[in-house]
Amino acid sequence: MKKMIVALVATFASVSAFAQEAAQAAAPVVANSDKGLVALAAALTIAVAVFGGAMAQGKTAATALDGIARNPAASGKLLIPMILGLALIESLVIYALIIALKLS
Repeated sequence: MKKMIVALVATFASVSAFAQEAAQAAAPVVANSDKGLVALAAALTIAVAVFGGAMAQGKTAATALDGIARNPAASGKLLIPMILGLALIESLVIYALIIALKLS
């Protein structure tokens, strides 16, 4: 997983390094392409947020169900913190959606 993240960062870093040279050569074209880049940034923002939120909600539900399966008497004590955690995770995804809408 770490190797994949490092590879993605290296790929995006090298692309932006070459983009500066192209931006200086075609200055009038860059003003028109800003909207496309902002839309791409908004799409990536919401995609990463939704993926992270879905993974966190799945992990939260799986862990709570595992705890209830091991000790059924603790289901009442696990339900409220689980729902609170799910609500906070979902609020972060909604916050990312608002940021993405502001960007576009």
